[in-house]
Amino acid sequence: MSLKLENIKVNIGGNEILHNINLDIESGEFISLLGQSGCGKSTLLKTIAGLNDLQEGKVILFGKEIQNMPPEKRGTVIVFQDLRLFPHLSVEKNIAFAMNLQKVNKKDQREIISKLLKDVQLEGFENRKIKELSGGQMQRVALARALAARPNILLLDEPFSGLDEKLRIEMGQLVKKLQKENNMTMILVTHDKNEALQLSDRISLMMHGDIIQYDKPYNMYTSPVSREVADYFGRNNYFIGKIQENLFINEYFEIKCNQKDGDYEVMIRPSSIEIDEDKSDYEINEITYLGDFVEITLKRDDKIILVKSSANILSSKSLQINKKVGIKIREEEVTFFKIS
Repeated sequence: MSLKLENIKVNIGGNEILHNINLDIESGEFISLLGQSGCGKSTLLKTIAGLNDLQEGKVILFGKEIQNMPPEKRGTVIVFQDLRLFPHLSVEKNIAFAMNLQKVNKKDQREIISKLLKDVQLEGFENRKIKELSGGQMQRVALARALAARPNILLLDEPFSGLDEKLRIEMGQLVKKLQKENNMTMILVTHDKNEALQLSDRISLMMHGDIIQYDKPYNMYTSPVSREVADYFGRNNYFIGKIQENLFINEYFEIKCNQKDGDYEVMIRPSSIEIDEDKSDYEINEITYLGDFVEITLKRDDKIILVKSSANILSSKSLQINKKVGIKIREEEVTFFKIS
């Protein structure tokens, strides 16, 4: 176990921001703290780094309690959204900053800096001033500087949020590559669900100062523990019905399942529904083209169903607004929430 958080409570300005947080992180894992602004994810990251005081709880790193240890002694390094580079110093001197504090000799520093610049794809940039770099290049310098400190855990507080989509994806891929190559434990704070799904070994989804699900990306997306979790990852379709003898029944369809008898609400993602042009139970109300995908809104009486499909479906010239169609549901992708 690389990091263990036990019953963490944090108050800021008289308000309890984190409520009884528990989290286990294995050595070499990439973990994302995911959630909307104000959910407590950055507060939790700073608490791990020692920048916030605990009211209750323990922070245990490699079996040793560190909650009362000063930040510089913890072996954690945090990369902030604003990077906090020294603008008038060279790239080399920025990267060397932590090594100077650690009294690493100059020869070793040069070797480490040379390797790190190669790792972050900035070879030959040693003498550039920070103010001469692009946003993406500054991100790479901040990453190299953090790695130069040889952290036990690297903490990333939304460092890519100021980049455009292309650069954001590139930086995410670079960080993941370095994490795997160095078998390093990393914790990323993000509100971008796609970023978390693509980069993480596990995701900690936070809301209102609590962790509401901690799981592998695939499990979190396909088996959410609640509607709150399901809806964080996009719009969904919900149906109320009853299960009897492994059959879910409602007024719109029936599907086989392996749930106990009782009343349920089912969640079906738009991508788990297919259009069936051989049936005529629903009317196409809207078609929205999204490049590779298309969203189709179906209507029956007052019920609206959202379908997400490959844009290739539009090659069918008969698929038009007001056309009557049916649906096919991939039963293995349906999530059941028991109604008590």
